[in-house]
Amino acid sequence: MTVSEQRLQEALSQLKQSGVRITPQRHAVLEYLMQTMEHPTADDIYKALESKFPNMSVATVYNNLRVFQEIGLVRELTYGDSSSRFDCNTTKHYHIICDSCGKIVDFHYPTLDEVEQLAEQVTGFDVTHHRMEVYGKCEDCQASLQTSH
Repeated sequence: MTVSEQRLQEALSQLKQSGVRITPQRHAVLEYLMQTMEHPTADDIYKALESKFPNMSVATVYNNLRVFQEIGLVRELTYGDSSSRFDCNTTKHYHIICDSCGKIVDFHYPTLDEVEQLAEQVTGFDVTHHRMEVYGKCEDCQASLQTSH
């Protein structure tokens, strides 16, 4: 069993333990999220599964994503544009985002716990979490810029 198959089985078990019924559509949405390294929008997921499930609606995808979020299987990423992206990697990690095409890539770096502690001391806030994003141009967009000049 591959790592992604094992993660999928663990996620399905977690859903069952939470009392969530595993419909074919729900299984497909979860499997798609577990197998992609992208950070898809609900519309991306819908388009990828549309041919396999022609009667499935975008609302079904959103409803499933909401269920996955509530159980802790998926995180919603919002970056100021109108479409949320979804990440099934719920471990603490950061993202680098392409300014040109919007591609989002995970990267791991030690968490900034000291920054959170300092923020609490300086402001008196009870810090619950933080988010760090790094922006730039991905390799594909850099290559297309070089070929267009």
